Amino acid sequence: MPLPSQPLRKLGFLTIGLFDEADPGRGHESTLGVIELGERLGFDSAWVRHRHLQYGISSPVAVLAAASQRTSRIELGTAVIPVGWENPLRLAEDLATVDVLSGGRLNPGVSVGPPMHYDQVKDALYPSTGDLEDFGYERVRRLLSFVRGEPATDFSGVEGFEVFSHRVQPHSPGLGSRMWYGGGSLRSARWAGENAMNFLTSSVVKAEKSEEFAEIQLSHIREFRAHHPDGDRARVSQGLVVIPTDTASSEQRARYKEFAEKRTPRTAVPQGPARMMFAPDLVGDSAEIAERLYAHAAFQEIDEVAFALPFTFEHEDYVQILTDIATRLGPELGWRPRP
Repeated sequence: MPLPSQPLRKLGFLTIGLFDEADPGRGHESTLGVIELGERLGFDSAWVRHRHLQYGISSPVAVLAAASQRTSRIELGTAVIPVGWENPLRLAEDLATVDVLSGGRLNPGVSVGPPMHYDQVKDALYPSTGDLEDFGYERVRRLLSFVRGEPATDFSGVEGFEVFSHRVQPHSPGLGSRMWYGGGSLRSARWAGENAMNFLTSSVVKAEKSEEFAEIQLSHIREFRAHHPDGDRARVSQGLVVIPTDTASSEQRARYKEFAEKRTPRTAVPQGPARMMFAPDLVGDSAEIAERLYAHAAFQEIDEVAFALPFTFEHEDYVQILTDIATRLGPELGWRPRP
Protein backbone atom coordinates (compact mmCIF):
# COMPACT_ATOMS: atom_id res chain seq x y z
CA MET A 1 0.00 0.00 0.00
CA PRO A 2 1.39 3.46 -0.87
CA LEU A 3 2.23 5.61 2.11
CA PRO A 4 0.56 9.02 2.56
CA SER A 5 2.75 12.09 2.58
CA GLN A 6 1.74 12.57 6.20
CA PRO A 7 -0.55 10.76 8.63
CA LEU A 8 -4.15 11.84 8.92
CA ARG A 9 -4.20 14.51 11.61
CA LYS A 10 -7.92 15.09 12.22
CA LEU A 11 -10.71 12.56 11.79
CA GLY A 12 -14.31 13.75 11.81
CA PHE A 13 -17.72 12.56 10.74
CA LEU A 14 -20.90 14.14 9.40
CA THR A 15 -24.48 13.14 10.21
CA ILE A 16 -27.80 14.31 8.77
CA GLY A 17 -29.98 13.66 11.85
CA LEU A 18 -33.19 12.30 10.34
CA PHE A 19 -36.36 11.78 12.40
CA ASP A 20 -39.91 10.48 12.19
CA GLU A 21 -42.44 13.32 12.04
CA ALA A 22 -44.51 11.56 14.71
CA ASP A 23 -41.53 11.22 17.05
CA PRO A 24 -38.88 13.90 16.33
CA GLY A 25 -37.38 13.61 19.80
CA ARG A 26 -36.14 10.09 19.11
CA GLY A 27 -34.27 11.18 15.99
CA HIS A 28 -32.65 14.14 17.71
CA GLU A 29 -31.67 11.95 20.64
CA SER A 30 -30.07 9.53 18.20
CA THR A 31 -28.06 12.38 16.70
CA LEU A 32 -26.86 13.51 20.12
CA GLY A 33 -26.03 9.92 21.03
CA VAL A 34 -23.96 9.53 17.87
CA ILE A 35 -22.00 12.70 18.74
CA GLU A 36 -21.40 11.41 22.28
CA LEU A 37 -20.20 8.10 20.83
CA GLY A 38 -17.85 9.99 18.52
CA GLU A 39 -16.25 11.69 21.49
CA ARG A 40 -15.83 8.37 23.32
CA LEU A 41 -14.19 6.86 20.24
CA GLY A 42 -11.71 9.72 20.06
CA PHE A 43 -12.96 11.49 16.93
CA ASP A 44 -11.65 15.02 16.54
CA SER A 45 -14.91 16.48 15.20
CA ALA A 46 -18.60 15.85 14.63
CA TRP A 47 -20.55 17.76 11.99
CA VAL A 48 -24.28 18.07 11.33
CA ARG A 49 -26.15 18.85 8.13
CA HIS A 50 -29.24 21.06 7.87
CA ARG A 51 -32.63 20.16 6.41
CA HIS A 52 -35.20 22.98 6.18
CA LEU A 53 -38.87 22.00 5.83
CA GLN A 54 -37.82 18.35 5.87
CA TYR A 55 -37.56 15.64 8.50
CA GLY A 56 -34.01 16.39 9.51
CA ILE A 57 -32.06 18.96 11.50
CA SER A 58 -33.62 22.34 10.75
CA SER A 59 -31.65 24.15 13.46
CA PRO A 60 -28.10 22.79 13.58
CA VAL A 61 -26.96 25.53 15.95
CA ALA A 62 -29.60 24.52 18.50
CA VAL A 63 -28.67 20.84 18.17
CA LEU A 64 -25.00 21.65 18.67
CA ALA A 65 -25.85 23.77 21.71
CA ALA A 66 -27.33 20.62 23.23
CA ALA A 67 -24.34 18.56 22.10
CA SER A 68 -21.98 21.07 23.71
CA GLN A 69 -23.49 20.27 27.11
CA ARG A 70 -23.18 16.50 26.62
CA THR A 71 -19.57 16.49 25.43
CA SER A 72 -16.37 18.10 26.62
CA ARG A 73 -13.70 17.71 23.95
CA ILE A 74 -14.96 16.92 20.45
CA GLU A 75 -15.20 19.84 18.01
CA LEU A 76 -18.72 20.57 16.74
CA GLY A 77 -19.35 21.73 13.20
CA THR A 78 -22.07 22.54 10.68
CA ALA A 79 -21.70 21.26 7.13
CA VAL A 80 -23.22 23.44 6.07
CA ILE A 81 -25.60 26.23 7.03
CA PRO A 82 -27.00 27.84 3.84
CA VAL A 83 -26.95 31.50 4.80
CA GLY A 84 -29.74 32.29 2.37
CA TRP A 85 -32.09 31.11 5.12
CA GLU A 86 -30.43 33.29 7.74
CA ASN A 87 -30.05 36.85 8.96
CA PRO A 88 -26.24 37.18 9.27
CA LEU A 89 -26.41 39.36 12.39
CA ARG A 90 -28.71 36.99 14.26
CA LEU A 91 -26.77 33.95 13.10
CA ALA A 92 -23.54 35.53 14.34
CA GLU A 93 -25.11 35.96 17.79
CA ASP A 94 -26.23 32.32 17.87
CA LEU A 95 -22.87 31.00 16.71
CA ALA A 96 -20.94 33.05 19.25
CA THR A 97 -23.28 31.95 22.05
CA VAL A 98 -22.82 28.26 21.26
CA ASP A 99 -19.07 28.72 20.89
CA VAL A 100 -18.92 30.22 24.37
CA LEU A 101 -21.11 27.44 25.78
CA SER A 102 -18.90 24.80 24.17
CA GLY A 103 -15.65 26.28 25.41
CA GLY A 104 -14.50 27.30 21.93
CA ARG A 105 -15.28 24.07 20.05
CA LEU A 106 -17.66 25.34 17.37
CA ASN A 107 -16.67 25.10 13.69
CA PRO A 108 -19.44 26.73 11.65
CA GLY A 109 -19.54 25.79 7.98
CA VAL A 110 -21.67 27.90 5.64
CA SER A 111 -22.56 28.22 1.96
CA VAL A 112 -24.25 30.71 -0.36
CA GLY A 113 -27.06 30.52 -2.90
CA PRO A 114 -30.84 30.95 -2.82
CA PRO A 115 -32.82 28.64 -0.55
CA MET A 116 -33.93 25.39 -2.14
CA HIS A 117 -37.33 25.70 -3.85
CA TYR A 118 -37.10 29.44 -3.34
CA ASP A 119 -40.15 30.34 -5.43
CA GLN A 120 -42.30 28.16 -3.18
CA VAL A 121 -40.83 29.33 0.13
CA LYS A 122 -39.91 32.98 -0.39
CA ASP A 123 -43.31 34.37 0.70
CA ALA A 124 -42.93 32.57 4.02
CA LEU A 125 -39.25 33.36 4.46
CA TYR A 126 -39.04 36.91 3.08
CA PRO A 127 -42.63 38.11 2.52
CA SER A 128 -41.69 41.74 1.85
CA THR A 129 -38.17 41.45 0.46
CA GLY A 130 -38.15 38.14 -1.42
CA ASP A 131 -37.17 39.71 -4.74
CA LEU A 132 -34.57 42.00 -3.17
CA GLU A 133 -32.54 39.55 -1.10
CA ASP A 134 -28.89 39.04 -2.05
CA PHE A 135 -27.90 35.38 -1.80
CA GLY A 136 -24.31 35.83 -2.95
CA TYR A 137 -20.99 35.97 -1.11
CA GLU A 138 -21.77 39.37 0.44
CA ARG A 139 -24.13 37.60 2.85
CA VAL A 140 -21.27 35.44 4.14
CA ARG A 141 -18.94 38.43 4.23
CA ARG A 142 -21.39 40.19 6.57
CA LEU A 143 -21.54 37.10 8.78
CA LEU A 144 -17.74 36.93 8.93
CA SER A 145 -17.46 40.59 9.87
CA PHE A 146 -19.92 40.22 12.75
CA VAL A 147 -18.29 37.00 14.03
CA ARG A 148 -14.85 38.58 13.84
CA GLY A 149 -15.92 41.53 15.97
CA GLU A 150 -16.34 44.30 13.43
CA PRO A 151 -18.96 46.95 14.30
CA ALA A 152 -22.59 46.11 13.64
CA THR A 153 -23.74 49.60 14.61
CA ASP A 154 -22.31 53.02 15.43
CA PHE A 155 -24.29 53.13 18.66
CA SER A 156 -22.89 51.97 21.98
CA GLY A 157 -22.82 53.09 25.56
CA VAL A 158 -25.27 53.47 28.41
CA GLU A 159 -28.91 54.32 27.97
CA GLY A 160 -30.75 54.44 31.25
CA PHE A 161 -29.95 51.19 33.03
CA GLU A 162 -28.96 49.31 29.86
CA VAL A 163 -25.53 48.99 28.30
CA PHE A 164 -25.22 48.60 24.51
CA SER A 165 -22.34 47.23 22.43
CA HIS A 166 -21.32 48.27 18.93
CA ARG A 167 -20.48 44.66 18.04
CA VAL A 168 -22.15 41.27 18.37
CA GLN A 169 -22.30 39.90 21.89
CA PRO A 170 -21.06 37.60 23.15
CA HIS A 171 -17.84 38.03 21.24
CA SER A 172 -15.85 34.79 21.01
CA PRO A 173 -12.35 35.82 19.88
CA GLY A 174 -11.30 32.49 18.31
CA LEU A 175 -14.49 31.82 16.40
CA GLY A 176 -13.53 33.92 13.39
CA SER A 177 -10.59 31.60 12.64
CA ARG A 178 -12.88 28.55 12.81
CA MET A 179 -15.32 29.62 10.10
CA TRP A 180 -15.55 27.20 7.16
CA TYR A 181 -16.90 27.54 3.66
CA GLY A 182 -18.47 24.52 1.96
CA GLY A 183 -17.68 24.84 -1.71
CA GLY A 184 -18.14 22.80 -4.86
CA SER A 185 -16.70 25.12 -7.51
CA LEU A 186 -13.45 26.87 -8.34
CA ARG A 187 -15.08 30.23 -7.72
CA SER A 188 -16.17 29.23 -4.22
CA ALA A 189 -12.75 27.81 -3.42
CA ARG A 190 -11.10 31.03 -4.54
CA TRP A 191 -13.51 33.24 -2.57
CA ALA A 192 -13.04 31.19 0.61
CA GLY A 193 -9.29 31.53 0.30
CA GLU A 194 -9.40 35.26 -0.37
CA ASN A 195 -11.52 35.73 2.76
CA ALA A 196 -9.24 33.63 4.99
CA MET A 197 -11.83 30.98 5.76
CA ASN A 198 -11.23 27.25 6.14
CA PHE A 199 -12.50 25.07 3.31
CA LEU A 200 -14.86 22.07 3.34
CA THR A 201 -14.52 20.18 0.08
CA SER A 202 -17.88 18.92 -1.10
CA SER A 203 -18.86 15.41 -2.17
CA VAL A 204 -20.90 17.17 -4.89
CA VAL A 205 -18.84 19.37 -7.23
CA LYS A 206 -19.13 21.18 -10.55
CA ALA A 207 -17.42 19.52 -13.50
CA GLU A 208 -15.67 22.61 -14.81
CA LYS A 209 -12.31 21.45 -16.15
CA SER A 210 -12.57 17.69 -15.63
CA GLU A 211 -15.11 14.89 -15.31
CA GLU A 212 -13.02 12.89 -12.82
CA PHE A 213 -14.18 13.58 -9.28
CA ALA A 214 -10.83 13.33 -7.50
CA GLU A 215 -9.22 15.70 -10.01
CA ILE A 216 -12.03 18.23 -9.54
CA GLN A 217 -11.75 18.09 -5.75
CA LEU A 218 -7.98 18.47 -5.99
CA SER A 219 -8.35 21.54 -8.22
CA HIS A 220 -10.57 23.14 -5.57
CA ILE A 221 -8.04 22.49 -2.82
CA ARG A 222 -5.24 24.05 -4.86
CA GLU A 223 -7.35 27.02 -5.93
CA PHE A 224 -8.30 27.68 -2.31
CA ARG A 225 -4.76 27.52 -0.99
CA ALA A 226 -3.40 29.60 -3.86
CA HIS A 227 -5.59 32.49 -2.69
CA HIS A 228 -5.41 32.01 1.09
CA PRO A 229 -3.01 34.09 3.22
CA ASP A 230 -1.70 30.86 4.81
CA GLY A 231 -1.01 29.21 1.47
CA ASP A 232 -0.36 25.47 1.75
CA ARG A 233 -0.98 25.62 5.51
CA ALA A 234 -4.61 26.71 5.01
CA ARG A 235 -7.01 24.19 6.53
CA VAL A 236 -8.98 21.91 4.21
CA SER A 237 -11.27 19.06 5.26
CA GLN A 238 -12.21 16.44 2.70
CA GLY A 239 -15.80 15.22 2.48
CA LEU A 240 -16.65 11.71 1.23
CA VAL A 241 -19.21 9.01 2.12
CA VAL A 242 -17.23 6.18 3.72
CA ILE A 243 -18.77 2.89 4.93
CA PRO A 244 -16.31 0.39 6.45
CA THR A 245 -17.71 -3.12 6.85
CA ASP A 246 -15.09 -4.77 9.09
CA THR A 247 -17.52 -5.68 11.90
CA ALA A 248 -20.77 -5.37 9.93
CA SER A 249 -23.21 -8.27 9.89
CA SER A 250 -23.98 -10.05 6.62
CA GLU A 251 -27.34 -8.25 6.53
CA GLN A 252 -25.67 -4.87 7.01
CA ARG A 253 -23.09 -5.56 4.32
CA ALA A 254 -25.78 -6.46 1.82
CA ARG A 255 -27.75 -3.32 2.67
CA TYR A 256 -24.68 -1.08 2.45
CA LYS A 257 -23.77 -2.55 -0.94
CA GLU A 258 -27.30 -2.00 -2.24
CA PHE A 259 -27.24 1.61 -0.98
CA ALA A 260 -24.01 2.36 -2.82
CA GLU A 261 -25.06 0.58 -6.03
CA LYS A 262 -28.23 2.65 -6.28
CA ARG A 263 -26.18 5.85 -6.02
CA THR A 264 -23.35 4.79 -8.35
CA PRO A 265 -24.91 5.86 -11.70
CA ARG A 266 -24.86 9.53 -10.68
CA THR A 267 -21.08 9.34 -10.15
CA ALA A 268 -20.29 8.35 -13.74
CA VAL A 269 -21.14 11.53 -15.66
CA PRO A 270 -22.05 15.16 -14.84
CA GLN A 271 -25.67 15.61 -13.79
CA GLY A 272 -28.04 18.33 -14.98
CA PRO A 273 -27.40 21.72 -16.58
CA ALA A 274 -25.02 22.68 -13.75
CA ARG A 275 -22.89 19.60 -14.56
CA MET A 276 -22.69 18.38 -10.98
CA MET A 277 -20.47 15.40 -10.17
CA PHE A 278 -21.09 13.15 -7.17
CA ALA A 279 -18.35 11.32 -5.28
CA PRO A 280 -18.50 7.52 -5.34
CA ASP A 281 -19.34 5.98 -1.95
CA LEU A 282 -16.44 4.02 -0.47
CA VAL A 283 -17.72 0.67 0.86
CA GLY A 284 -15.56 -2.25 2.00
CA ASP A 285 -13.21 -3.29 4.75
CA SER A 286 -10.91 -0.64 6.16
CA ALA A 287 -7.78 -1.86 4.39
CA GLU A 288 -9.58 -1.64 1.03
CA ILE A 289 -10.95 1.83 1.74
CA ALA A 290 -7.55 3.08 2.93
CA GLU A 291 -5.93 1.86 -0.29
CA ARG A 292 -8.54 3.72 -2.36
CA LEU A 293 -8.05 6.88 -0.31
CA TYR A 294 -4.26 6.78 -0.66
CA ALA A 295 -4.79 6.64 -4.43
CA HIS A 296 -7.25 9.57 -4.32
CA ALA A 297 -5.62 12.72 -5.73
CA ALA A 298 -7.37 15.08 -3.31
CA PHE A 299 -6.79 12.92 -0.23
CA GLN A 300 -3.06 13.03 -0.92
CA GLU A 301 -3.02 16.79 -0.20
CA ILE A 302 -5.07 17.01 3.00
CA ASP A 303 -4.67 15.88 6.60
CA GLU A 304 -8.26 16.40 7.81
CA VAL A 305 -11.45 14.54 6.83
CA ALA A 306 -15.13 14.63 7.75
CA PHE A 307 -16.51 11.33 6.49
CA ALA A 308 -20.27 11.48 5.88
CA LEU A 309 -22.59 8.89 7.38
CA PRO A 310 -25.11 7.61 4.80
CA PHE A 311 -28.69 8.83 4.81
CA THR A 312 -31.56 6.72 6.15
CA PHE A 313 -29.53 4.10 8.02
CA GLU A 314 -30.46 2.86 11.49
CA HIS A 315 -28.82 4.04 14.69
CA GLU A 316 -27.14 0.65 15.15
CA ASP A 317 -25.61 0.97 11.67
CA TYR A 318 -24.08 4.32 12.59
CA VAL A 319 -22.62 2.83 15.75
CA GLN A 320 -20.97 0.05 13.72
CA ILE A 321 -19.69 2.40 11.01
CA LEU A 322 -18.28 4.97 13.45
CA THR A 323 -16.65 2.27 15.55
CA ASP A 324 -14.97 0.75 12.51
CA ILE A 325 -13.83 4.18 11.28
CA ALA A 326 -12.27 5.00 14.64
CA THR A 327 -10.76 1.60 15.46
CA ARG A 328 -9.93 0.21 12.00
CA LEU A 329 -9.90 2.79 9.19
CA GLY A 330 -8.41 5.68 11.16
CA PRO A 331 -5.31 3.71 12.21
CA GLU A 332 -4.93 2.48 8.60
CA LEU A 333 -4.62 6.15 7.64
CA GLY A 334 -2.06 6.93 10.34
CA TRP A 335 -4.59 8.59 12.65
CA ARG A 336 -4.60 8.11 16.40
CA PRO A 337 -7.63 8.86 18.62
CA ARG A 338 -7.53 11.78 20.98
CA PRO A 339 -7.50 10.83 24.68
